[in-house]
Amino acid sequence: MSVIYLLISISIFVAVGFFIAFIVAVKSGQYDDDYTPSVRMLFDDEIKKIPQKQIQTTEEKQN
Repeated sequence: MSVIYLLISISIFVAVGFFIAFIVAVKSGQYDDDYTPSVRMLFDDEIKKIPQKQIQTTEEKQN
């Protein structure tokens, strides 16, 4: 039974260590995306392609 208490306490310390490492990484800007916002305006919007069948039916309706 004492082994279970030992394993639980060790796992809690490891989890707290990983949590602290995560918080430090977030605070230092490790996960900030500096590249995408600067080039977002250069990306073209995708043009929706209309199937040829719809174009023909649209032209027929206009005539």
